[in-house]
Amino acid sequence: MFKIIYPKSFAAILLSVTLLSGNALAAGSHSGGHDGPHGKQGEASAVSRTIEVVMGDNYFEPESFSVEAGETVRFNVRNEGELVHEFNIGTPEMHADHQEEMMMMMEHGVLTADRLDMEAAKEMQDSMGHGMHDDPNSVLLEPGDSGEVVWTFPEDREVTLEFGCNVPGHYASGMVGEFELTN
Repeated sequence: MFKIIYPKSFAAILLSVTLLSGNALAAGSHSGGHDGPHGKQGEASAVSRTIEVVMGDNYFEPESFSVEAGETVRFNVRNEGELVHEFNIGTPEMHADHQEEMMMMMEHGVLTADRLDMEAAKEMQDSMGHGMHDDPNSVLLEPGDSGEVVWTFPEDREVTLEFGCNVPGHYASGMVGEFELTN
């Protein structure tokens, strides 16, 4: 048995292949979507407003958000791209950890460029204890799909919060933005 070790530039190589060929591999499962410095799952009854988010191939629209500390927001997210994309709320450190897990999901074939492989997810769940995206701070979408995240932002305005797509190569190529926490 051997272990594959990818060079640090692997994400850049994958991104280049993605941009040149229109095909990409994607991944998605993680821990860390629970309560923490990035906030917590919101209650639908506490939503103060709804924000429409469009994901395209390598961008979010809008590119940034201003939210109040402690505010509960519903994000209606649509993937209008041709690739699988993720809308994930977290700190920069959480995104870095999650990217490693997304790479592992890609390596196990849970995601292809444009779809989720539910059979591979089940196999990974059976063998490793996790296999599919199911955290309240995140939604992973195939092309043309929509999802929702209801999130209560932290009271601490000093925390750095981002939204990003952690599919290998996407975050590194700029598919990330910051939340501005206000009073």
